[in-house]
Amino acid sequence: MSQPVSDGAELIPRPEKSPTALKAALAVVASDRLPETVAGQTRAMAAAIEAGSIDPLRSFVAHWAAVVEIERVPATARAYHRANHLANHAATVEECRRHATDVAAIYRSAFAAVNE
Repeated sequence: MSQPVSDGAELIPRPEKSPTALKAALAVVASDRLPETVAGQTRAMAAAIEAGSIDPLRSFVAHWAAVVEIERVPATARAYHRANHLANHAATVEECRRHATDVAAIYRSAFAAVNE
């Protein structure tokens, strides 16, 4: 699976790539992940200060833009979460690898869609 699964339905339009817009979008499509976002933003800010670079903040925004891209399309979110669940509960290493490859492909495709 190299492309996000999409039935065309979007819960929300693609948000701007800013921490505020991404958190607002996440509140709609995956509110359970908001604490993770806040913690990630705090870590990114600390890393940026320590490194004297905004690259950690850019990485934070790029990652969460990809997460929102997955979650805002229900069919893609279902495929992503199903593959992740199956990878985490696989009976064999090969089965785990196959599902983890699907997870990675969906994430990479979403990342590319919002970070080109």
